[in-house]
Amino acid sequence: MVSNIRWTSNRRRTSAPPPPTPERAKPLRWITSGLLQTARAAFAEPYALTVERHTIRIPRLPLALDHFRIVHLSDIHHSPLTGRKQIERAVEVANSLQPDIIALTGDYISHEREYAAPCAGMLGRLKARCGVYAVLGNHDHWTDAALVTDLFASEGIRMLTNEGMRFEDNGASFWLAGVDDTMVGLEDLDLALAGSQADEMKLLLAHNPLVLRRAARTGVDLVLAGHTHGGQVTWRSETSRSGRPRRRLLRGLGRQGETQIYVSRGLGTVVLPIRYGCLPEVALLELRSGER
Repeated sequence: MVSNIRWTSNRRRTSAPPPPTPERAKPLRWITSGLLQTARAAFAEPYALTVERHTIRIPRLPLALDHFRIVHLSDIHHSPLTGRKQIERAVEVANSLQPDIIALTGDYISHEREYAAPCAGMLGRLKARCGVYAVLGNHDHWTDAALVTDLFASEGIRMLTNEGMRFEDNGASFWLAGVDDTMVGLEDLDLALAGSQADEMKLLLAHNPLVLRRAARTGVDLVLAGHTHGGQVTWRSETSRSGRPRRRLLRGLGRQGETQIYVSRGLGTVVLPIRYGCLPEVALLELRSGER
């Protein structure tokens, strides 16, 4: 005999969640759209080269050198992440600014020796009325500092490795010096300033801006540095909500006592080929004599 009883399960039936209403879907769309826009900007910014123009007052700058123009380039990082077109464009822009000197502040390659010669060749096309001067960065040391130095010398670029010189132009002079990299423990500021006079203006090239405090104690007037990439990916400004400069200067103009510093955002990238809120730059610094 067949039973007519119908067995039912004690388990609760589950049903698919209702489709999101337009009101519930909007925040998700906004988040997704925002992330996509941020990603697009981050991958596009490494190619959006800008020219940063600054006037810097230096009381000890000789009057005959008033309006002295410096183009500052840093952190080229020629590698698979920073190609020839980006560097060649920066060289073209730098030359168009017609500087008196060009200052290069380190990290010309990232990790691969085969990029050293092409990078030196491209930077060898830089043109300034009174020459091109450079210092080494930590990545140059981690790769092959001697090779970079020799290649730059063959292109007519003067590498200042813990040394200085009395730069003369238009009947006036100042002390131009460069230090080796701080991170690898080879910086020697005293050696770079040996031979300078206490009362003359001093311009220091350094890869790492950490040299600023020591430079201030030794009477340097202006430091040009890089290393930070401006943060490379950053959402913050260089001033706090109160308007005061942040303790760690990542980019732009800063000061320690009577010593000023300009930290370049650089040209290339490391780790990932992205930048956000931190465009690559060529800086044009015009020095003015006298007080502000």
